[in-house]
Amino acid sequence: MRMLIAVVALIGLLGGAVWLVWKYDTAPKPEFRTAKVQRGDLYSTIDSTGTLEPEETVDVGAQAQGLIDTFGKDANGKPIDYRSPVEANMVLATIDDAVYKADLNTAQAQLDQAKSSLQKGQADVAQAQAKLLQAEQNWVRAQRLGPSDALSQSDYDMYRADFEIGKANVGVAQAEVTQANASIAAAQAELDKAQRNLDFCVIRSPVKGVIIDRRVNIGQTVVSSLNAPSLFLIAKDLTKMQLWVSVNEADIQHVQPGQQVDFTTDDIPGEKFQGTVNKVRLNASMTQNVVTYTVEVDAANPDNQLLPYMTANVQFQVHRDHNVLMVPNSALRWYPSSAAEVIASARGQFKPSDQGDEDGAPDEAPKPKPEKGAKLKERHGTIWAKEGDLVRPVSVKLGPTDNLNTEVFADQLQPGTEVVVGEIMPSDSSGDDRDPFIPQRNRR
Repeated sequence: MRMLIAVVALIGLLGGAVWLVWKYDTAPKPEFRTAKVQRGDLYSTIDSTGTLEPEETVDVGAQAQGLIDTFGKDANGKPIDYRSPVEANMVLATIDDAVYKADLNTAQAQLDQAKSSLQKGQADVAQAQAKLLQAEQNWVRAQRLGPSDALSQSDYDMYRADFEIGKANVGVAQAEVTQANASIAAAQAELDKAQRNLDFCVIRSPVKGVIIDRRVNIGQTVVSSLNAPSLFLIAKDLTKMQLWVSVNEADIQHVQPGQQVDFTTDDIPGEKFQGTVNKVRLNASMTQNVVTYTVEVDAANPDNQLLPYMTANVQFQVHRDHNVLMVPNSALRWYPSSAAEVIASARGQFKPSDQGDEDGAPDEAPKPKPEKGAKLKERHGTIWAKEGDLVRPVSVKLGPTDNLNTEVFADQLQPGTEVVVGEIMPSDSSGDDRDPFIPQRNRR
């Protein structure tokens, strides 16, 4: 009885296998989209966006207040405007100086008055000294005679008092001279201050460069308070630019000073520029719970193609490999149709666990950290090599990725091997007669 059951079961298995083979042979064959395994250079990158900034800018403000009267002339003889080349100490603009000229005239008058007071004080000193000399001589004679019939006591006391008063008058006159000198110093300081304020009415360029921004017009009132109002923004050298790039906190550990950067701009299509990481700023910002850091990238601009405040698409080169075996990332995400999958499973060639997560997509290849001595966890995936009308699974070890291609390691792969990246299922007019016991997966 047991022998009979075994024979029936064997016949059933053979019948099922024959049905599956017949079903696969008679079913419409899918058309595979393939790509070839290649050798080449692979760059693992971090993608982000940034803004081009002049490497060094000078914000020119105003310390005087009043109406903008005129604009100066640039190096080409044209009125100062956007993109005007300027030299150091060149006049950029003038402010109405009528009030400051009046203050200067007042300060000059006060200085002249103080100088006149000094001259009068000096004359008073000379007069007081002359009177003191006369009083001293009278006092000397009075002392010789002394109180006597020739000199009464009252006259004697008078000569003595005149001498003492003369000395006091000289001291007073000298004090007035000292005061006059101090008044002159104060008046001179006020004059210098008034002259300085008048000079502030002429706005000059502190450096040689190019006008990036002109923030005032003729007739506009400039009001200076605690902060000097900004009138012009000057870039010292537009052949040296900086990129300010926002990098996510998850990627910032891969960015180091000296790292090479490639970037492009939308207005210069097809041209790639290079830069070098200068520093990573520590003042992170948070937007919608996303923490980003600003990275400064130095970039040369010898032809002045790059303009300030352009948006750049940036790639930080995290890892670089030369002459490596690589496949498109789509080859790692593809899996075969149900019939082919069953046949491969029957041959022991296909294991669903090789395909990564539950939806059939392989694990992403890790981006290597730039730190020395860091040991990366190995990742594996499966690609499907095309052999005639069938596909053959190949287990591979995954290396770095550039988001388009992934480095793979496998002895069975050679450059030129065709691997499947997708398939086009033929239409079946007889309806859907797929085996209901075979799990179905959504196609990608």
